[in-house]
Amino acid sequence: MAIERVFLSKDVREGLELARSRDQRKTGGKLRVQMGDTWYPIVSYSDAGFDVALDVAPKLRGLVEIHDGPRMLRTVLIVASEPSGEVMHYDFKRATDARTTAPLDYAREVEAPAGYLSHGS
Repeated sequence: MAIERVFLSKDVREGLELARSRDQRKTGGKLRVQMGDTWYPIVSYSDAGFDVALDVAPKLRGLVEIHDGPRMLRTVLIVASEPSGEVMHYDFKRATDARTTAPLDYAREVEAPAGYLSHGS
């Protein structure tokens, strides 16, 4: 299979990047931070923190949730760090990954059976 390479002029690339960043600022792509009932789009995200566009987010602080679309990724305790260019950077003081299963009230045995079969009645 041949790989087709497309070369775009500098003006077209810059225009596409501007449109992409404008769309991401409006919709947030998929990554969002929720504080109370308000959602803010995340511009960039790492294990240490995240960035939100300055024109969208106020100074956030406290406990917030990070979502990837409808799925919650983490609950994090944040502090506003400092503005950098067009974004405000927030650092994590604490981050807790979202659980995908209910917590157990007991220690699960390693060799526990998956289920029990009953005798007929």
